[in-house]
Amino acid sequence: MNNQAWLQRSLDSVWHPCTQMKQHPALPLVPVARAEGVWLEDFEGKRILDGISSWWVNLFGHGNPTINAAITDQLSRLEHVMLAGFTHAPAIELAERLSAKTGGALGHAFFASDGASAIEIALKMSFHTWQNAGQSDKREFVCLQGSYHGETLGALSVTDIPLFSEAYAPLIRNEHVHLAPSPDARLAQPGESAIDVANRAADALEQLLNERDGKVAALIIEPLVQCATGMAMHDPHYLKRARALCNQYGVHLICDEIAVGFARTGSFFAHEQAGIRPDLLCLSKGITGGYLPLSVVLCTDAIYQAFWHNETRRGFLHSHSYTGNPLACRAALATLDIFDTHDVLGANRRLSAHITQRLRAIALHPRIRNFRHRGMIWAADVDTDLADFNRRFFAQALQRGLLMRPIGNTIYLMPPYVLTTTEADWMADQALAALNATLAEAPAEHA
Repeated sequence: MNNQAWLQRSLDSVWHPCTQMKQHPALPLVPVARAEGVWLEDFEGKRILDGISSWWVNLFGHGNPTINAAITDQLSRLEHVMLAGFTHAPAIELAERLSAKTGGALGHAFFASDGASAIEIALKMSFHTWQNAGQSDKREFVCLQGSYHGETLGALSVTDIPLFSEAYAPLIRNEHVHLAPSPDARLAQPGESAIDVANRAADALEQLLNERDGKVAALIIEPLVQCATGMAMHDPHYLKRARALCNQYGVHLICDEIAVGFARTGSFFAHEQAGIRPDLLCLSKGITGGYLPLSVVLCTDAIYQAFWHNETRRGFLHSHSYTGNPLACRAALATLDIFDTHDVLGANRRLSAHITQRLRAIALHPRIRNFRHRGMIWAADVDTDLADFNRRFFAQALQRGLLMRPIGNTIYLMPPYVLTTTEADWMADQALAALNATLAEAPAEHA
C-alpha cells in the first residue's frame, strides 16, 4: 500500500493527538513505515530527518541495537505483571539506578505510563504529604507563567497555556493555583542579563510565598526550558533561588523534567546545573530512549515516610494498570546502559557546539529574534505576521525531508543525540531553506 492509502485509512479510523482533524486534508499526515537512526521513512521510500526526536522522546536513534536487544530479551522472560502486590527485576533495578543518579537524594520510584500521569502523582503526593503531617492548610500550588505540565485535569490546573486549558475551564479546579512570573530570559529589559531576569522573577516568587505562607504545598517548575510555551529558557540561578525559597517557606519543589531530563539540557538532570535537588522529580519521554511509554516520580525519604503508617487511607493509593511495565523498564535500563558505557554528555557538548555554529546563518537572519540554545535544544522566534506560519514552515521543512514543528512563531530543533556532523550540517541547511521559503510566501511583509 502507498502513502495515500495509509493516510486515508488513518483519517477514517484514528483521532490524532493535539490536532484539529479538519486541517489534515490541507496538511496531510505523514505515514511512517520504518525508521533507523535519525531517519523516518514513509511507505514510498522517502526519508525524513527527525529533527524533534518524535516529540522530544528519542535519545539514541530509532532502531537502536542496544535497546532492541534488551526489549527482545525481556519479551522472552516477562512481558507484564501488576506491580501492586508483585515486583520484578527491571522495576527494582531501574528504581535503584535512577536513585543513584541523584546521589541517593531521591528514590522510592513510583511508576506510571506518561508525563501527565507523573505530574498528577507528584501533585497528589505533595498535597497528601502535608495532610498526613497535620498541615491541612497547605493545599495551594504555584506554577510559572507560560508553564505546561500535561493535559489531564490536575496537570492542566498548573498549566498556563490557554490553548490547552480554556475549553475545559469549568472542569479545572485552579482556584488554589497561583501564577509566578516566568524567568524567561527573553523578558530582559534593556541592560538586563538573564540572571537579572531570574532574580526579578525570584523576588516576585518570594513575595508570593510570603503572602501565602503556610498555604502552599508545592512549587512546580520545568527546569531551564519551558518547552511548550516556545522553548523559553532561563538561567540556572532561578532554580537556586527557588530551592532556597522553598526551604525557607516549607514548600515542596517539584521539578518537571519530563522533556528536559536525560541530558537534553547538557547535564543528566537539568536541575543539576543549579547545584540543587528537588523534593519530587518527574521523568518520562527520554527515559526509555523513545521506545515505550513510561514515567516515574522520585521523591525524598521525608515524603515517603509521611505515608508510612498502619492506616491504609494514609497510604498513597494511586495506581495504573501498566505501572512499572517490565518491557518499558528494560528499555529504560538499556538507555541508562548507553549513558554509563559512553561519554554521552561529552559527545553532546561537542555536537552541540558544531550545530550551534552551523545554525549561525539562522541566528543572524534579519527576521530572527532571540536565537537561543541550551544543551541539545535550539530555538528562535521568527518575526512574521503570517497567522499560520507554523503550518507553512512545517510543510516547507517536510518538503525538504526535515521534521520540524514550530510552536507558534518559534522554530526549534531537538534532534536525537546520534546525529552525525554531516547530518547536522544537512539539517541546518534545510532549516534555513525552509525558513526563507516560508517567509517568501508573504513577500509584502515588512516592506
